[in-house]
Amino acid sequence: MVGTIDNAQTSLTEQMEQIETDIHRISNKLNNDGFMSKAPAAFVEKERDKLTALKKEQAKVKAQLNAADK
Repeated sequence: MVGTIDNAQTSLTEQMEQIETDIHRISNKLNNDGFMSKAPAAFVEKERDKLTALKKEQAKVKAQLNAADK
């Protein structure tokens, strides 16, 4: 049982790391004036939507990790 919990926590930690990497990557794009001036508005909006979804997912995974720590 402990191994299963450890595996789940490891999986959540890896998922959190991937989410944080993606958030960082998209944030850098959206904060890049060169990108923002050249990218089509629809693409920028799509990236903003991805960022919003990732932040929601980040909060969800963080809550799961906090619950697993207790």
